[in-house]
Amino acid sequence: MSRIGRMVIAVPQGVQVAMEGTTFVSKGPKGQHRQPVHPEMAVEIAGSEVRVTRPTEQTRHRALHGLTRTLVANSVRGVSTGFIKKLEIRGVGYKAEVQGRKLMLSVGYSNPVEFPLPEGIDVKAEAPTLLAVSGVDKQQVGQVAAEIRGIRPPEPYKGKGIRYEGEHVRQKAGKTAGK
Repeated sequence: MSRIGRMVIAVPQGVQVAMEGTTFVSKGPKGQHRQPVHPEMAVEIAGSEVRVTRPTEQTRHRALHGLTRTLVANSVRGVSTGFIKKLEIRGVGYKAEVQGRKLMLSVGYSNPVEFPLPEGIDVKAEAPTLLAVSGVDKQQVGQVAAEIRGIRPPEPYKGKGIRYEGEHVRQKAGKTAGK
């Protein structure tokens, strides 16, 4: 049996979980999340525990077992504590600010870049060069963080650009003067 799929998901205090057909619904202090579940996987809710089981030992079912359990666990964790991705902005004059539901980035282009924030995602400018992308859905938080990073990815010569917090960017040697 899958080691991940076998693990029981503990539902924290203040979180409500339910199955609506093939959709796992979780509600908590951070909001609500709906996670589609593969129809062949069985999700059993017993008190404050959630268990995912598979019908057979086929390779396909074994793969879906661990995946389904992880998606359900992320749904429960998202509505209780949420997910956060932090981004650093490096470069002279590079900065970011949040204006309502828009993120304004000054990252070396002739005009500031305007990035509209999707529903369910909050971006906080903790400092002019530090952003925190947060939300209930782990996949959506990661996708929005990747799109923001894609506006000006870090370049390998000076390291200027937008990067994940703690990301290491390999530096290349620049041109050297000839004889």
